[in-house]
Amino acid sequence: MKTILLVEDEPSIRTAVRDALRARGYTVDDTVDGAEGLRRAQAHRYDLIVLDVMLPGMDGFEVCQRLRQGGDRTPVLMLTARGGEDDRVKGLSLGADDYMVKPFSVRELLARVDARLRRSGWSGGDEPVEELRHPAVTLNLSRMECAPQGGEPVQLTAKEVAILRYLAQHKDRVVTQPEFLVNVWGYPTASGVQTRTVENTIGKLRKKIEPDRGAPQIVLTVHGAGWKLGEEVQCGG
Repeated sequence: MKTILLVEDEPSIRTAVRDALRARGYTVDDTVDGAEGLRRAQAHRYDLIVLDVMLPGMDGFEVCQRLRQGGDRTPVLMLTARGGEDDRVKGLSLGADDYMVKPFSVRELLARVDARLRRSGWSGGDEPVEELRHPAVTLNLSRMECAPQGGEPVQLTAKEVAILRYLAQHKDRVVTQPEFLVNVWGYPTASGVQTRTVENTIGKLRKKIEPDRGAPQIVLTVHGAGWKLGEEVQCGG
């Protein structure tokens, strides 16, 4: 699974981008501070850095410059409200690989992230699952859509897609609540956490996707353990 560092101080943008990336199947580490982003990038190996320009303390230009001066060649996609040609040229000249101007489409951002990771050596085995098929319903994860046979498509949330994608990536075993809290909700640890957010979200998801809500066939509960995909669910790219 590919890991992305997101450095963005605007809460609404950070949440939207983080949730969309996780729904896409990526692991996301995020921070609001430029200096902290630089420290994490230097301490860990990421597959991609999504970096805002206007950050408190150290701006994104300086973060990118220091990384490149230190020999770090991790791909960098810069996000900024400053769309002038001079700013774009500056970011690219300092070593950024791509540049997006706010406001931007999250769908386009995901396409650029996918393309950048492919160019940097994304192996086919890591390619995210894009579709789940059941005799009664098709789940298109890229479009965040549930299409029942003979019915109207239903929109899924980013968190619901992230749950389905994580289950698909671990189709042959049970996924526990602590795993979901850490890998989908982004908790640093699930130790001692008392919450029913996973159960409640899966309950809402089932109302959208299950042919028979009284007897789930897609997301199955393994009592006392967690959840898994049903036997009839097929995963595709």
